Amino acid sequence: MKIAQVSMRFPPGPGGVERHVAEISGRLGARGHRVDVFTSELYREFPMQRLGPDVPREEARPFGNVHRLPVRSLPGPLHYPFFRGLESALSRQQPEVVHVHTYGTHQVAVAGRYGRATGTPFVLTAHFHPIWSIEGGWVRHRLRGFYDRRLAGPIVRAAARVIVQTREEERLLRSLGLELPPVHVIPPGYAPLAATAPGGTFRARYGITGPYLLFVGRLASNKGLLPLLEAFRTVAHDAPSATLVLIGEDGGMRTSVEAAAVRLGLGERVRILGHVPDDAVLADAYRDARLTVLPSEYEAFGLVLLESLAQGTPVVASRVGGIPEFVPDGQAGLLVTPNDPSELARAILRLWDDTSLAGRLGAYGREVVVPQYTWDRLVDRLEGVYRDVVGP
Repeated sequence: MKIAQVSMRFPPGPGGVERHVAEISGRLGARGHRVDVFTSELYREFPMQRLGPDVPREEARPFGNVHRLPVRSLPGPLHYPFFRGLESALSRQQPEVVHVHTYGTHQVAVAGRYGRATGTPFVLTAHFHPIWSIEGGWVRHRLRGFYDRRLAGPIVRAAARVIVQTREEERLLRSLGLELPPVHVIPPGYAPLAATAPGGTFRARYGITGPYLLFVGRLASNKGLLPLLEAFRTVAHDAPSATLVLIGEDGGMRTSVEAAAVRLGLGERVRILGHVPDDAVLADAYRDARLTVLPSEYEAFGLVLLESLAQGTPVVASRVGGIPEFVPDGQAGLLVTPNDPSELARAILRLWDDTSLAGRLGAYGREVVVPQYTWDRLVDRLEGVYRDVVGP
């Protein structure tokens, strides 16, 4: 089967959707399908940063080709990337099915137009985020509200299938009042990070001493970072040797986080490391942490929690989005109310002080939770969806 995967970004651009598209493309190719990935030239979407000239715009891969197309965007808070030449690129490759990623993006509208012109079905994986979790302030929230009310209906209705990762994501999508095509709940897969770095590699490379609390994710407005710093002030008082380590690209919040650390008197006890490109070193960071924390206001899924549990490290996370559907509270981690620094601090200190409980939760996550989420299981179900929409 000839399959087009369409996503705003693709590795080396970091992110969960980016890794998702890369994993399914490789596995579909290994099963004999021809996959063309249509993506942009962006490394980061907001604020926009383009890939360097060392990254080819046309690249052959074992599964097919990666086509990195130019994009343009409206300025400032009106930011909305438009692919240039996407419909023409699809026409040249003539896929049998187009699988487009992320609700509300330009590429979904293009997939709809291409489908109407050629009869080619398209499948939408929503990776849905509600309005209040969108970055960029009230202007972007107003624009997204307009899209939900006036534009989304016919675009989403044109899809042959919609894929969501959790029941909560489906509920949020239906709450918009859209007429949806058949919906499939297909959780994401997880490929364990290559744990090949010797113990202590992460500490040595980044100069981390003593026990630490770990956050992994973009430094973005929906990640609950300022409440996390408030909670860590309490943790730091009760655990004088503790350090908070933040790993991830700046999504617009680094300056605010640095200012909050100074204001709260945390100083060098908050370490902001940026993106860690070596997966083996990242695995060592998870493995050596006391626990991993994800205090987001919203997460469609929260793949970093699986990464942590795979290393046997328990998690503390917000009771939001899809997280409660795969992190059983009190079994693989502790779930808390978002934007509540006091409750967050209590949960962190509970695991910090009770290493026996932390060990039991981490072991349950590694042995029971993580094995349920494999990329091959996801691709099995994707192939069934593709066969359904393409037909004989």
